[in-house]
Amino acid sequence: MKKYNVTGMSCAACSARVEKAVKVIEGVDSVSVNLLTNSMVVEGSATPESVISAVVAAGYGASLKDGKTENKMQNSQLDALKDKETPVLIKRLVVSLGFLLLLMYVSMGHGMWGWPLPKFFEGNYVAIGLLQMLLAVIVMVINQKFFVNGFKGIIHKAPNMDTLVSLGSAAAFAYSTVALFQMTGCYVNGDVAGAAHYMHEFYFEAAAMILALITLGKTLEAKSKGRTTDALKGLMSLAPETATIIVNGQEKTVPVSQVKIDDIFVVRAGDRIPVDGIVIDGHGSVDESALTGESIPVDKQKDDRISAATTNKSGYIKAKATRVGEDTTLSQIIKMVSDASATKAPITKIADKVSGVFVPVVITIAVVTFAIWLLVGQTFGFAIARGVSVLVISCPCALGLATPVAIMVGSGKGAKNGILFKTAVSLEEAGKIKTIALDKTGTITKGLPSVTDVVSAKGTTANDLLKLAYALEAKSEHPLSHAIVDYAKQQKILLDEVSEFTTVPGRGLCANYNGKQIYGGNLAYISQFVSLDDVVSKQAQDLAEQGKTPLFFACENKFAGIIAVADTIKPDSAEAVAELKQMGIKVVMLTGDNARTANAIGKLAGVDEVIADVLPGDKERVIKELSANGKVAMVGDGINDAPALTRADTGIAIGAGADVAIDAADVVLMKSQLIDVPAAIKLSRATLRIIKENLFWAFIYNAIGIPLAAGAFISLLGWSMNPMFGAAAMSLSSFCVVSNALRLNFAKLYKQKPQEQQTVEPENNNQQNEENNFMKKTIKINGMMCGHCEKAVKKALEAIDGVVSAVADHEKDIAVVELDKEVDNQLLIDAIVAEEFEVVSIE
Repeated sequence: MKKYNVTGMSCAACSARVEKAVKVIEGVDSVSVNLLTNSMVVEGSATPESVISAVVAAGYGASLKDGKTENKMQNSQLDALKDKETPVLIKRLVVSLGFLLLLMYVSMGHGMWGWPLPKFFEGNYVAIGLLQMLLAVIVMVINQKFFVNGFKGIIHKAPNMDTLVSLGSAAAFAYSTVALFQMTGCYVNGDVAGAAHYMHEFYFEAAAMILALITLGKTLEAKSKGRTTDALKGLMSLAPETATIIVNGQEKTVPVSQVKIDDIFVVRAGDRIPVDGIVIDGHGSVDESALTGESIPVDKQKDDRISAATTNKSGYIKAKATRVGEDTTLSQIIKMVSDASATKAPITKIADKVSGVFVPVVITIAVVTFAIWLLVGQTFGFAIARGVSVLVISCPCALGLATPVAIMVGSGKGAKNGILFKTAVSLEEAGKIKTIALDKTGTITKGLPSVTDVVSAKGTTANDLLKLAYALEAKSEHPLSHAIVDYAKQQKILLDEVSEFTTVPGRGLCANYNGKQIYGGNLAYISQFVSLDDVVSKQAQDLAEQGKTPLFFACENKFAGIIAVADTIKPDSAEAVAELKQMGIKVVMLTGDNARTANAIGKLAGVDEVIADVLPGDKERVIKELSANGKVAMVGDGINDAPALTRADTGIAIGAGADVAIDAADVVLMKSQLIDVPAAIKLSRATLRIIKENLFWAFIYNAIGIPLAAGAFISLLGWSMNPMFGAAAMSLSSFCVVSNALRLNFAKLYKQKPQEQQTVEPENNNQQNEENNFMKKTIKINGMMCGHCEKAVKKALEAIDGVVSAVADHEKDIAVVELDKEVDNQLLIDAIVAEEFEVVSIE
């Protein structure tokens, strides 16, 4: 795929002409011309030279966007997107309106209402006519671009909107000039009354006002079009210009373009991260809202990945560069948004076909209109006015802009919210899906096992059970062991050493703990050492039916309890599934897990159907079967999801997933939140609705406007149209289409903006109630402003001995702490003040 810049296009007829010229070149498989961005995408084996030659032969200019051009610094790309057209048009408009007002004063102010003119002009009709012609010529020279492009289009047999405008203005001017010569003849022959009659045959003001009004419309359109690329310009402006790298142990500030892979760079609080990298030392709180739309900062520490253009809010980070230049996450997002805007949605095919023949048809209608009115006995002036009205009211621009402006705004809106559509096709098709298949692991669930239940046996406290399990599992590398270890650390359980550690593959673990033999593993393994009653068996069965894995623990011949571990669903999964179902979409969950576990997760998520025991190679087959009932979307994150993502009508990849899955998908979710799936579909539907509204407006405007301008309603309703009003209507039509597309910026994608979910603490079903008798204190705090402040307060309080948990809320300005023993209030106050917040009261 090669990209080209195209110059000289002014309307949909131009873009259609360029496409037609390039399509016939041998080796061209497909071509897409974008009027909004003045760009062209060509796929196939055709050489750039042949493509450029074809565009030039059609009357336009073209240049290849080669690697060097496209991969320059973001500042160069940003400069290319700057609105350079509007300032030029504003200057033209202001000067044009100045001379137009003088012309209108002479032609209408003096002619209709008797406004005064210098004595030289009193009774001198020829002088008044010459003055009108001179002022009209000045306005035409100022707006000569319409005539240059318009007649160039005729020469190259590619008439465009400028052709219509220039023909309309030229026809009005030519007719008025002939009338001026005829007036002069009457004046020379002494026929003053005859000369005065020709004052009503002048259309100089129409010739000038057509150009001025079209320039006004072009100015409004250019200004609005500039706003459609705001999202893309915003992304490009995020890239920092410099980076601080470590060279020979010393910090050195260099342009970000000089940063290479494996360079070590540092980021201080308040600085933007220059390139993608991996943290090798330090820690910080990184605001990733620019890329993901998530407003709450994310804590980063050693081995965590960081992305270019995100901001380090606090802390000091030292990282190794992993992606630079065009390979950074930011550059890839910019590329996706640009590519989506450069491609065409299927719905544009009708508009493209109409645009290709629009201008020649309009010129034909204008000529026929002129001829018919002459044949039915109307004056030459009346007939020329009808023909000019037809030329200037017709608007191919509205047709050409109907789709690309909506695609640009829609893809930009998605990027702001961490939803990336790779092409215009994916943006359109996402809203048409009837069934959505969700991969379980990593999509509906977190993809990592975590502790869900702690069930201690009679005579054993939850704390004792966790200490025993922590000591045993800390020696194991099994994923389920990691879950117990992480949970024990969260609960601030101290690690005790064990000896004689032994692993029994597929069954469990054993070790010597303080001189006693301890065991942990599945039911069959533990049953070898202790006897379990029916109550314990029932508890284990209930946990298993919920999709959880019960792990049993014993000390010597005494049963200690059960710790259940499961891959829990993401906090927003159930909400996302509910929204999808409300939108009329069938939700199916695909998983390779057994039916019992799958059904348990499916029930929690609320899906319509669960398809379990699906092997990785069979997912593609399932998607094919589901497509029999309509368009299907597949949401996944793993390498094994790639074939299914490709097979689906719309493949949606979770951003934190494998690169292969992201490459195979049509839509990428940067935040890895399932709630973004219904948001993406809502955005697609809203964009498609705007496109349909724009196309309807463009077609209906021309369908009504052209007959009205031609005088088709004069005999029926007495309606006729002055060419000046026709020009005004044309100038506003494109502006209306662009403005309508900008409404997408206000589309509501979420019921409420996704916020960071609170961690759900595992249920502690300890049979000894005294373990749950925590004391609570509510602390009133001033100074908390965001989720990051909440984290700082929570971390400070939970570091105090005796504080079991702390939950801070910056909106309510409080923190609630749970204590398992008496803690002096001054300790709580000191911890909060150390984080630079003010304690108002403690209750």
